[in-house]
Amino acid sequence: MIEFPAPRGPLPGYLAVPGSGGPWPAVVVVHDAFGLSSDIRRISDRFASHGYLTLAPALYRRGSRVGCVVRTLRSLAEARGDAVDDLVAARDHLAADERCTGRVASAGFCMGGGFCLLLAPRGVFDATAPNYGVAPRGLDELRNACPTVASYGARDRMLPGAAAQLEQILTDGGVPHDVREYPGVAHSFMNKWPTPGPLRVVERTAGLAYSEPEAEDAWRRITAFFDEHLKESETGS
Repeated sequence: MIEFPAPRGPLPGYLAVPGSGGPWPAVVVVHDAFGLSSDIRRISDRFASHGYLTLAPALYRRGSRVGCVVRTLRSLAEARGDAVDDLVAARDHLAADERCTGRVASAGFCMGGGFCLLLAPRGVFDATAPNYGVAPRGLDELRNACPTVASYGARDRMLPGAAAQLEQILTDGGVPHDVREYPGVAHSFMNKWPTPGPLRVVERTAGLAYSEPEAEDAWRRITAFFDEHLKESETGS
C-alpha cells in the first residue's frame, strides 16, 4: 500500500510493480462497488506480472464507508467529483513515476468499468479496458474515446444490449476497439470474490459468478490490446 497526492489530500492505493526490466507502461485499476478488495489486488498483481506498473486507488477512504460509497456512485452518475479527480490523480502519479514510460491505461470492473468509460473521451488515458461497465450519460462523447477493449456477459440483466451499443458508437467514431459479449456468462464473470459458502447459490442465481474460460479469454484480449497500444507505440517512438 502507498499514498499518492490528490486534490482533496493523499489517498491510499495498492501499487503492484513488475519483477524486472522497466521502465514500464502503467495501468490504473478501478475497483468495483466492493472497494479495494483482495480480488482487485489479485487483478493488479496480474497486470504487473505482464509488465505494467499498476495502481489501484482506494476510493472509499474519506469518511465512513457508506458515505464514501454514496459519494463515489454520485460522482459516476454526475461525471464529476472526488472519485473522478482521484482517478486522474492516480494516473498523473503513475505517469510521473520514473519507472513509467509515461503511457497509462485504465481497467475497471462493474462500477470501475463505468469510470473507465466516463474518462475514456477526456484525454486522460492512452487506452482503457471497461469490463461490464455502464455507459455514461453523454454516450456520444465515446466517439472520441481512447482505444477501448471491453468485455460483457450476454446474460447480464443489468446491462442488456450494452456491448452492441458500445461497439456501434466506437465504430462510428473510428475508435480502435475490441468489444466482446460472452454468451454464457452474466455480470462480474472476471471477479473472484471470497464469497462464503452459503452465499454462493445466491451469487450464481444473481449471475455474479466467476467463469474461468471467459475470464481468461478476456484477459488475453486485454493484455494483447494494451501491448499493442501502449508497449508497441512506445517502442515505435
